[in-house]
Amino acid sequence: MPPAIETTGLTKTYGTTRVLDSLDLRVETGTVFALLGPNGAGKTTTVRVLATLAAPDAGHARVAGHDVVAERAAVRRAISLTGQYAAVDETLTGAENLRLTARLSGLSRKAAARRADELLERFRLTDARNRQTKTYSGGMRRRLDLAAGLVRDPGTTRVVFLDEPTTGLDPRSRNELWDVVRELSGHGTTVFLTTQYLEEADRLAHRIAVLGSGRTLAEGTPAELKTRYAGHRLDLVARDRQAYLRLAPHATTHDPDALALGVPTDGSAAHVRALLDELDPHRADIDRFALHGATLDDVFLHLTGPAAKEPSHV
Repeated sequence: MPPAIETTGLTKTYGTTRVLDSLDLRVETGTVFALLGPNGAGKTTTVRVLATLAAPDAGHARVAGHDVVAERAAVRRAISLTGQYAAVDETLTGAENLRLTARLSGLSRKAAARRADELLERFRLTDARNRQTKTYSGGMRRRLDLAAGLVRDPGTTRVVFLDEPTTGLDPRSRNELWDVVRELSGHGTTVFLTTQYLEEADRLAHRIAVLGSGRTLAEGTPAELKTRYAGHRLDLVARDRQAYLRLAPHATTHDPDALALGVPTDGSAAHVRALLDELDPHRADIDRFALHGATLDDVFLHLTGPAAKEPSHV
């Protein structure tokens, strides 16, 4: 099966700043793909180019089998885009928002009403269908916004772009939207997700790419990235200042104020025991310890370092 999204040498420049720098991506059909990166890394610009809202300066991109420049109309018929802020009319009810969007998408009045009813039920909004959306919670607005992007025949929406969809949502609303993403993927829809929440990418994505200065710094499954770039760490707290100084040469992370250090380990019980015996053979220097499992936060910090100061519009 051909990929749902494929880019080769994708380049985009704003003024004198190269925002996308020969970006190569491949997203398999029916998967959730997460694009991570510090602010200004080019995540939103990538979405804008793939969704035909901005033209690349160089390179090629295909979405749902169509070239984003030569076949813009075909791409737009095959995708749905949800931006960073819910685009719903607060003066209309949930049902009215969906019917209006469906009519604008070319559905007849009868078909628009039927599709609105289907989506309200699918996104658990039936009880609020006749309420103005200004009374909706953040999570409800987000679900309605996503539903509005799917008003066309469900068989025609092959790729859904979600640009930081859970920004500002409370944990319950975020979990509800995660369920929707899993459902979309389960039905064969490809989901392209940008997010600042690394836990979100870890839970949802089949594959992840970390972007930096418009380039792919790393790509793989969450497990592959954690194994490749982070590993495990034994976090130690020294008993006193002198003990901290004795342990410090063996550590890779240091917090002298808290007398805390981190030592690499493979995470196995045998290696942890051996490390403790080696570092503190007399059991006098280490006050307490904890095994730190690798997280995407560790991967992100390892790959990107301090966030670069780049233009906010990307």
